[in-house]
Amino acid sequence: MRPAIVCGSTMSRKLRVLQVLRAPVGGLFRHVCDLASAQAATGIDVGVICAESGNRLTEAKLETLAPHLTLGLHRLPMGRELGISDIKAWHHVTSIAHHLDIDVVHGHGAKGGAYARLAARRLKRYNPELTCFYTPHGGTLNYAPSSLVGRFYMRLERHLESATNGIIFESVYALTRYTAAIGTPRTAAKVVPNGLLSTDFRTVIPNADATDFLFVGELRHLKGVDVALNALHQLRRVSPFTLTIVGDGPDRALFEAQASTLGLDDCVTFTGAIPVKDAFQRGRVLLIPSRAESFPYIVLEAAAAGIPMLATRVGGIPEIVSSPEFGTLLPAGDVAALTTAMASAIDNPTTTWTTARALKTSVARRFSVSGMTQDICEFYGASHTRHARAA
Repeated sequence: MRPAIVCGSTMSRKLRVLQVLRAPVGGLFRHVCDLASAQAATGIDVGVICAESGNRLTEAKLETLAPHLTLGLHRLPMGRELGISDIKAWHHVTSIAHHLDIDVVHGHGAKGGAYARLAARRLKRYNPELTCFYTPHGGTLNYAPSSLVGRFYMRLERHLESATNGIIFESVYALTRYTAAIGTPRTAAKVVPNGLLSTDFRTVIPNADATDFLFVGELRHLKGVDVALNALHQLRRVSPFTLTIVGDGPDRALFEAQASTLGLDDCVTFTGAIPVKDAFQRGRVLLIPSRAESFPYIVLEAAAAGIPMLATRVGGIPEIVSSPEFGTLLPAGDVAALTTAMASAIDNPTTTWTTARALKTSVARRFSVSGMTQDICEFYGASHTRHARAA
């Protein structure tokens, strides 16, 4: 067995870490990019496996990340739904990890977590010191445990725990949800919140033609875009408020059709996907009407930029907006509550901006990429020590 450096220790070889995810989009992708870059900066050898994207913004981010990856960037076909192609993807992940002589394999999300743990189970036959970690990022936890597909995924999660040396939850909510749906983790578990970079803390000045409200995110039912459109429709009876919707996704056509049906074509703009730093200048108050979340980066990023926001009380959002002085969270799916909050935000700009500044100060103290990376690396090290002793 060859010893490895575990997050800054003085052992004889640098740690070799492989980060595995499926879709290189959204908050999960940002988390992996930040973590991989920060780990590489500490001297760890890092590689990333992810699916092809075809998304211009994603490819630009991967081009920036790739030079930091001494173990390479590996692209594989990975379907969103379960299918026979998953067997091939799992074998490819196993082969890459074996070829790279990996010490730690870290899977993210449902697919990345499954591939990583199945690969680790096989590779531990040849390298008993290999350790495997998993971060759900919502994933299977978004399914109702009582549904047929939910029961299947929960059983699969429980089965894969035996190949997992540690589970890293990005929020207390995610740990609580996992415990309720799957059971108390039978392996080591730790809550490590997502972090922010110093470049996230900047002053954002809305464009002169900025709309009253802004949505930034994936366009799917879970994100509550339909609720925002219905609320805007109610507000338009009083004043000609406007909304910009930034992002793309499987339900974009449905939301565009809804906007037309509601007579909102003249006041709602769909831009498609654009960088967050540019998106934030397109509106004055950010709407986050999600029906479910884990620990959303969009809330952290908006808070860091000092942007006023109206968000729902779901997932880990209350762990970010942790006090009434930082804002009042809304019930998910409640058009009336969102309508009232939107009107109040516009009618009381001083209070709206004071609240945003207070939240910005708070997240600056609590969430950083450096702190996140240190906590994850220390968790790797502690689990490696336990694993070595058990072996």
